[in-house]
Amino acid sequence: MIYQTFAELYDELFNPALYAQWLDFVRRQLPAKDGQLLELACGTGRLGVLLAEAGYHVTGLDLSSNMLALAQEHAETAGVTLPLIEGDMLDLSEIGTFDAVTCFADSFCYLPDLATVQQAFTQVAQHLTADGTFLFDVITPYQTDTVYPGYMYNYRDESRAFMWTSYAGEHGHSAEHDLSFFIYNDQKEAFDEVSELHRERTYELAEYRQALATAGFSRVTVTADFGQQQPDEQTTRWFFECHR
Repeated sequence: MIYQTFAELYDELFNPALYAQWLDFVRRQLPAKDGQLLELACGTGRLGVLLAEAGYHVTGLDLSSNMLALAQEHAETAGVTLPLIEGDMLDLSEIGTFDAVTCFADSFCYLPDLATVQQAFTQVAQHLTADGTFLFDVITPYQTDTVYPGYMYNYRDESRAFMWTSYAGEHGHSAEHDLSFFIYNDQKEAFDEVSELHRERTYELAEYRQALATAGFSRVTVTADFGQQQPDEQTTRWFFECHR
């Protein structure tokens, strides 16, 4: 139950404006909505629901059953069809082919190394139609090396509290996020605590391009600010549009 609460709090505290920006990015890159879209690392389904409401035929995939349970609730509340799959982006062998694949919120940065990222890219390429589109984002080295070290965020209301502290990671271009939730337990008249350590790692832009090329993507466009700007040395997140 405590980890279900963790998923619920994560869902509540995530900035909803970001979902609208990801939706706008997808709309600009994928104006046609007739094909099947796979959202990797769909989490609690907030973006998937927005995509379905916008007319996309979207399927969500995530490793976390707790996140998917919330995604199902959100889809039912919104009255949209959102097929959900509990699965690993490193093995998509059982799910068929899609006309578009998306993966946002720097989800690839939670993979342990560049070889694993390339494995994920290869899985996407193998399950994308010949003229399909692959959209994703990752945080940049500027984000891990300059923005994250020493970052703190705290939240508290009558029954819950959240503490987020970020540090430089042990690898180059990496960061560690210490996340702690405190939920008041009426029976014990005390707070229950659940903590997680999240590790993120990113790479130079040339390394992402090489991994994509090895996976089979020959046409790659990289932008910043949800596709609105060209990247510069202080870009915090890269946005990729990839074709085979």
